Amino acid sequence: MQLNLVRPICIFDLETTGVNVTNDRIVEICIHKVNPSGEEDTYTWRVNPTIPIPTGSSLVHGIYDHDIANEPTFQEIAPEIHQLISDSDLAGFNSNKFDIPLLAEEFLRAGIDFDMSNRRAVDVQNIFHRMEQRTLSAAFKFYCNQNLENAHSAEADVLATYEILKAQIQRYDELENDMNFLADFSNRQKVADFAGFIAFNESEEEVFTFGKYRGRTVKAVLNENPGYYSWIQNADFPLYTKKVLTAIRLREFNKG
Repeated sequence: MQLNLVRPICIFDLETTGVNVTNDRIVEICIHKVNPSGEEDTYTWRVNPTIPIPTGSSLVHGIYDHDIANEPTFQEIAPEIHQLISDSDLAGFNSNKFDIPLLAEEFLRAGIDFDMSNRRAVDVQNIFHRMEQRTLSAAFKFYCNQNLENAHSAEADVLATYEILKAQIQRYDELENDMNFLADFSNRQKVADFAGFIAFNESEEEVFTFGKYRGRTVKAVLNENPGYYSWIQNADFPLYTKKVLTAIRLREFNKG
């Protein structure tokens, strides 16, 4: 089957130096771009993260320091990747919690203003967990009746994710072949920054999800304690979270 698309969608996967969105780096990225016409292309890059890859991470994805020593840095390939996905929605497996936030960090470090406000994000893992409660390898076996070979290589994972998404749409009558529906369905919490530090409440107001101001609106906190903004900007929060907070602050300031 074909996905019902009104704009391209890029299914992507990252292999990284670790799982810390703020501090870790990409060592491999694969993007499978699907166009509304049905045309599909797969792109894969090895990336020099400019920091050592911990042995534990290398044992997972099989990429070691010597494998990427002569590869370009993310800053060098960032314009090409940004151009590739600029017209597209995004999809992945656990992408809302990890891959998109980490990709955003890499773009912002490279000086590219990555923005999710005008695109949709479909998290295939969230659809899977709401339906079946399994891992990626089990999902591939369950939906596609195939064993996932070369798991934790970016290309194998991203192509498996694409096949799972199509199989999910075919399997469940309640799933619409529509990216807006799938994005809403695969998002468990509506967040403003993808890392989940700022979310939306029932009134569509941004609220903090952590710390002493958990559940309070960002607007109220910044009015009550303006220094909280500076603390977050200087603390170890993702760059995209800081960007979103700055946009909220500027929006509210301009209202005044």
